[in-house]
Amino acid sequence: MTQEPTDLDNKAVFEQLWSLTNELRQKIDARFELHPNPSTKNLQSYSATTGGAHGSLNTFSGSEIDWLVHSWLREPKSGFCNMHLTIWLKSQLRVPHLAFAFATVPYLFFYMDYIPRSDLSVDLEYLDRYYEPMNKTYLGLLEDSRFKQYISKTLYIRQAQSHTSLCYTSPVTEETLAHLRTVAHEMMDRWLKWVDEAESVPDDERVALANRDLIVRRAIAERDPDNQIAVRLFGSELTDELVRSLWGGNR
Repeated sequence: MTQEPTDLDNKAVFEQLWSLTNELRQKIDARFELHPNPSTKNLQSYSATTGGAHGSLNTFSGSEIDWLVHSWLREPKSGFCNMHLTIWLKSQLRVPHLAFAFATVPYLFFYMDYIPRSDLSVDLEYLDRYYEPMNKTYLGLLEDSRFKQYISKTLYIRQAQSHTSLCYTSPVTEETLAHLRTVAHEMMDRWLKWVDEAESVPDDERVALANRDLIVRRAIAERDPDNQIAVRLFGSELTDELVRSLWGGNR
């Protein structure tokens, strides 16, 4: 799709999705104190050497958030766009991380998830506390004919998703975009409440949790099969820098 020009202009949809990430980001900024990370300053605006693909990647950290990524990229001639808002907490809290990804391919794609930080097969208290509240939403989308569940062909990507992750495609309509906005805000509001109510992780468990978080964050970034799209648009050198920035490899 990204290799051949089309007459599809998704600029208006891009602006709506980017507006949604900014609405969610505003809730983050109202709750947390964040500081830009200088390691990604050169990626605040980047573009392909040929073609019209361009984007922006910004990262932040704070006392409670280890790594926040807020980014977008567009390839106007094909109607492709992709954007992320991912929040990785520090190890004094065991609340799941929070991930949003929205795209047009050229139909609507979205991924929203509470990324687990515990083994849900045995940590039943963690499962009940953080994933049972999402089960109704997950089942509701599964039964909604407007949305088609997207299942990755990549084993690790499926492994990294929770069993209530929302990963779907749909036609781009006012109804589907409105539903996406509603669910995204519900997920953000629920997560912020969890953070406010979270108990502190014991000091002797924090290093192990931080190490686990980094392994997961790096593997998700490096094993994302859609990195090949970035290589096609921006070349391998810039793509490698973008991928490292997603997990904080240049900090």
